[in-house]
Amino acid sequence: MGGAGLEAQQGPADLVVTNARIYTADRARPRVQALAVRDGRLVFAGSDIEARVLAGPTTEIWDLDGATVIPGMVDAHAHLVSLGTALRTVDLVGTRSYEEVIARVAERARTMPPGEWIEGRGWDQNDWANTAMPTHQALSRAVPDHPVYLRRVGGHAALVNARALALAGITRETADPTGGRILRSADGGPTGVLLENPAFNLVRQNIPAPSETELRERITLAIQTANAHGLTGIHDAGVGRDTIAIYEALAREGSFSLRNYVMISSADPKLDSVLKNGPRLAQSERIWVRSIKISADGALGSRGAALLEPYSDDPPNLGVLRASRDSIRRVAAKALAYGFQLNVHAIGDGANRHALDAFEDALRERPTADHRFRIEHAQILDPKDIPRFAELGVIPAMQGSHQTSDMYWAVDRLGYDRALGAYAWRELLDTGVIIPNGSDFPVESSNPLISFGAFVTRQDREGWPPGGWFPAQRTTREEALYSMTLWPAVAGFMEEETGSLTPGKYADFVVLDRDIMTVPPEEIRETRVLRTVLGGKAVFSATE
Repeated sequence: MGGAGLEAQQGPADLVVTNARIYTADRARPRVQALAVRDGRLVFAGSDIEARVLAGPTTEIWDLDGATVIPGMVDAHAHLVSLGTALRTVDLVGTRSYEEVIARVAERARTMPPGEWIEGRGWDQNDWANTAMPTHQALSRAVPDHPVYLRRVGGHAALVNARALALAGITRETADPTGGRILRSADGGPTGVLLENPAFNLVRQNIPAPSETELRERITLAIQTANAHGLTGIHDAGVGRDTIAIYEALAREGSFSLRNYVMISSADPKLDSVLKNGPRLAQSERIWVRSIKISADGALGSRGAALLEPYSDDPPNLGVLRASRDSIRRVAAKALAYGFQLNVHAIGDGANRHALDAFEDALRERPTADHRFRIEHAQILDPKDIPRFAELGVIPAMQGSHQTSDMYWAVDRLGYDRALGAYAWRELLDTGVIIPNGSDFPVESSNPLISFGAFVTRQDREGWPPGGWFPAQRTTREEALYSMTLWPAVAGFMEEETGSLTPGKYADFVVLDRDIMTVPPEEIRETRVLRTVLGGKAVFSATE
């Protein structure tokens, strides 16, 4: 059988991969046995016999003994610095009670001088027997001498203790900042729970910023973690210019082993100057800056997602709308004018409609065929809004693992009828859109195979619920593979460079210990990454 390749006259390959089950995510040639790499790019995809012809005396040859190879996986919505920070702070993921949270924080306090800040992340009151939002008093009694700042798992709520409240000057008289909320007890006093960045900032402005050295260490740790999970790329959601400068410096030094499609935060005070300078593409073949992120609402778990009708378990609460339709329209207009993409965080059906309306306004003023505007999350959609994505050319960037984390309580928040429009992957795909998949790490695990499995099964690790949660919304395995490979590439204007194992593209691929396209569904989450390859070089190996 004939393979797909580039001219062999350019010299022998640097690397030949043979004896593998290779899924290319290229519909013209979906399965091959072998690959050949030269100068960091694929030059051949086809049979073992043909690939070996491209080997020379210095060519490295990997015989994979039948292992499975897929394109490098890309997390289409992630937070790299936040992952590095989470790996360095108190880990509260999986805590089963508020008491366990307090115990972990108190343990850390015993190792730190009084007065130093303690940070943590990952608590989720929905996992506790008492699912009400916590209040600070028990934490304040257990840890009185250290200011404490603990982000909820979704990142849209934070719990602080009395010491932190005092340093921030938050009292019963403190007004809610625009776009944020201070939760209060019946007597009006702060409970210690804050919703959204404007409220967080009242506290965070008192936390010493990490040094550049510490930031570099956190970024490096996050990259290593991502590579170990088979990630060769991410879409980094909401980053400031200073962090981008560190990324680019690490890339120039050869210390950034991810392809990072960066969404610059709309809150950056120098956003206009960034836009006027135009997109920054392929910095050291690692960093792309051509999109903007703005947030329209909060998260479902903290009841901050903006809904069209009140929360079923918390009337008359409609959530938190963080950006007006007109403010989104104005940013969209700037994006169109300067050749940038706009990505709007919208979880609730109210925020999603708001974002779609703003996109429609901006595109009416400045028609643009290939804008590839995105809605990040698109978790709860009114049925009337589902076809609007395809009609407007808007990409829903969604996270499979959010569905499997939220399904235990989503019906309580939304009611059964509204939950029918939650995580509506099948309905969206059937309108003709693509869905780039992700994790929102560190909100969820940075293992992309969890979201791959969620797309296929809509079940948790134990196989619950039987048949899947609203199983009509499941995807095929081929769609799930595309959601982690080619579709993120398209969503980032990078489909000519990455996303499939097609000659001419970057040689980014992953070797797995089992065939995720054929194994029983319950085995998908057990799959191990054996090797992660970026530009033809291994950046992770399970044997090292």
